[in-house]
Amino acid sequence: MDFNVKKLASDAGVFFTRAVQFTEEKLGQAEKTELDAHLENLIARGDCTKNWTEKIFRQTEVLLQPNPSARIEEFFYEKLDKKIPARTTNGELLGQYMQDAAKDFGPGTPYGSTLITVGEYQKKLGGAEREFLQASAVSFLTPLRNFLEGDWRTISKERRLLENRRLDLDVCKARLKKAKLAEAKAAAAPDFQETRPRNYILSASASALWSEEVDKAEQELRVAQTEFDRQAEVTRLLLEGISSTHVNHLRCLHEFVEAQAAYYAQCHKHMQELQKELSSANGDTFPNAFAVNASTSGISAGPPPLSGGSAPGRPAASSGPLEPAPLKIEEVKPPATGTRKAKVLYDYDAADTSELSLLADELITVYTVPGMDPDWLIGERGNQKGKVPVTYLELLS
Repeated sequence: MDFNVKKLASDAGVFFTRAVQFTEEKLGQAEKTELDAHLENLIARGDCTKNWTEKIFRQTEVLLQPNPSARIEEFFYEKLDKKIPARTTNGELLGQYMQDAAKDFGPGTPYGSTLITVGEYQKKLGGAEREFLQASAVSFLTPLRNFLEGDWRTISKERRLLENRRLDLDVCKARLKKAKLAEAKAAAAPDFQETRPRNYILSASASALWSEEVDKAEQELRVAQTEFDRQAEVTRLLLEGISSTHVNHLRCLHEFVEAQAAYYAQCHKHMQELQKELSSANGDTFPNAFAVNASTSGISAGPPPLSGGSAPGRPAASSGPLEPAPLKIEEVKPPATGTRKAKVLYDYDAADTSELSLLADELITVYTVPGMDPDWLIGERGNQKGKVPVTYLELLS
């Protein structure tokens, strides 16, 4: 290990001198060279770009991988230049659990067969998520990381070098100023009445020495000014490249949005297929259940309220050309299977004898019968029975 004491002492002296210089600048006791307005604007724009890019990058990482332990593990793999091992997504893991549970419950039972079907689609959703994560990492996260760890580090290095050049320039300016003051003081005419010839000779010699010191300080100032201007130009060119960085990040942002849109569209397609498959497979066991869910799974969280209250309006009567024969409630018999419990969401007053009045928060038994309007169910409470609107219910089982 090459331990250079002289270099260490020199670096320590430079550090102490610049610390004093920074302090004097803050207190207004030392001259400070100001950068031109264009370069100052470029520096402020670069800092803004770096700060927001870092925040977007970190939050995107959290979005794509919410588990902090997994993010730390991926970070170490990247630093060690090792391939990140494939990780099972939550959807794939859930799908596998469902299929394993179906084996124990019996794949031939309604519950077991449904678990198998739902598990398959959960795996499909997990696979779509995996593709989205990979596409986002390549098209969006990697360019942001390359900017922060590559381009910005280079810019920061050149900015530190520019700051050092500025400090050197200010030191040269201060040295020249002191030399000129000393030269002017030494060149002042001596008082021959009080000053002996010997002192006059010494004064003339000191004036010549300070004149040489001024020339030397001016030469150092010219060199420092040249180095400062050259470094300022290098820094300016690098900071002007931020504009091309914005263009590149804009393209990456579009690719990220396209990958996100494709992922959500694929998930929506899988869920529609699953809903149709479950509706056809379990229609006899839970009739009308998925039709009810489909009708209430739109943008709004619940049915539209009446203008004067909080409860939903009555379902509109069918206006088709051929209306079915009126349902006779007293002749309706509950099916052997397919009855469900439902919680009443709002109070409801029966419009006629075929309907059942409801009270909010009570539990009733509901079922459907062939040919019945999908907006209605048959509700039973004790020995009372009648039609009830679906929008007033929350199906529990």
